[in-house]
Amino acid sequence: MKTYSFNTEERLKSRKLIETLFREGKAFSVFPYRVLYMRVNQAGSKYPAQAGFTVSTKRFPHAVDRNRVKRLTRECWRLQKQSFYDHLAQHSCQLAVFFIYTDKKIAPFATLQDKISVILKKLEKEVLKLEAPGSAL
Repeated sequence: MKTYSFNTEERLKSRKLIETLFREGKAFSVFPYRVLYMRVNQAGSKYPAQAGFTVSTKRFPHAVDRNRVKRLTRECWRLQKQSFYDHLAQHSCQLAVFFIYTDKKIAPFATLQDKISVILKKLEKEVLKLEAPGSAL
């Protein structure tokens, strides 16, 4: 059974983990997002990934607009994360993922949904690379 929730345990809130992610994590871009990710070991967590979302104050000076973009992105993530979670569980891997919105305009929901699906497919490929015998992590 699929669960379409986004619980607090799934949110990336730890300041230490976020700082480590920005310092040591890998990144790629799929416009309008910049995605940072890193493999983590969190024993006892029942979720294979934690996700964080941010929007630049410089690009969106009004909090209403920033909150809308974050809300749309979280909704896209919430609806599409289950197949990604299944892939991570299959490979017994846990990730910390951070989405940074980089566009100057609020994109329509359908566009954001397509981009999040592209990002999730790319992350699945990156998980396979992380598991390779010669990988750094």
